[in-house]
Amino acid sequence: MKAITSRDNPLYKRLKVLAGSTHQQRKSGHALLEGFHLASAYLDVAGQPETCVVTEGALRHDEAQAIVARIDERRIVTLPDALFGQLSNVVNGVGMLLLVEKLDLPLPERVTHGCVVLDGVQDAGNVGSILRSAAAAGIGHVFCAPGTAYAWSSKVLRSAMGAHFLLQIHEDIEAPTLIQLLDVPVAITDSHGAEAIYETDLSGPVAWVFGNEGAGVSQPWRDAVTYRVTIPQPGGMESLNVAAAAAVCLFEQCRQQRGKGARTAR
Repeated sequence: MKAITSRDNPLYKRLKVLAGSTHQQRKSGHALLEGFHLASAYLDVAGQPETCVVTEGALRHDEAQAIVARIDERRIVTLPDALFGQLSNVVNGVGMLLLVEKLDLPLPERVTHGCVVLDGVQDAGNVGSILRSAAAAGIGHVFCAPGTAYAWSSKVLRSAMGAHFLLQIHEDIEAPTLIQLLDVPVAITDSHGAEAIYETDLSGPVAWVFGNEGAGVSQPWRDAVTYRVTIPQPGGMESLNVAAAAAVCLFEQCRQQRGKGARTAR
């Protein structure tokens, strides 16, 4: 393993720039995966990272040792705890991060299965939570429109808890481009004049479009919509957080599809 002890080291300087700027992460096409869980999830799916950075203190933990054992030692760099702290975005972090190239996949020729579209969802925590729900619900593809928080930013990665490696995520996809590829109906949530989600037949594949936290779904998607659903809120709140609404929609669809499967099996 290579040991870095100075903040003037070129690799350390590069890591510090990336850690401090989502813009630099996007520009470079790289991501920083901090923590044991994200490191393990990446290794399970994508293979070797560009670099594994681990503190001397973390190497005393069995979990860190198990992860390091899976990585080519030429890719491993050790840091003193104090230097690592300037790279970490996590309070009381575990002292490990991977520098990786983001997984950049081509658009499918046609979209024939259920998917999620993030139409200008700006909050990174919301984006990560929706990715996590989408992966848990068995969604395969997530399409991010321009204006959506960078899916591979550190905050989104932390919120998604490894969902990135169970999904195919496509960024900066304009609505007209994606609409032409869809072979499934489009569904949005709408608090005005929409059918209650529990009374809507969602047993088939759907492209769920979740919009900007303030402005909602953009006009091209409103023009393409098949289902407008509302989530009943007997408590009287005007609206739900977009990540909470997405979870309700995706798992109501799971419930309906499971019920349909059970009926078909009889």
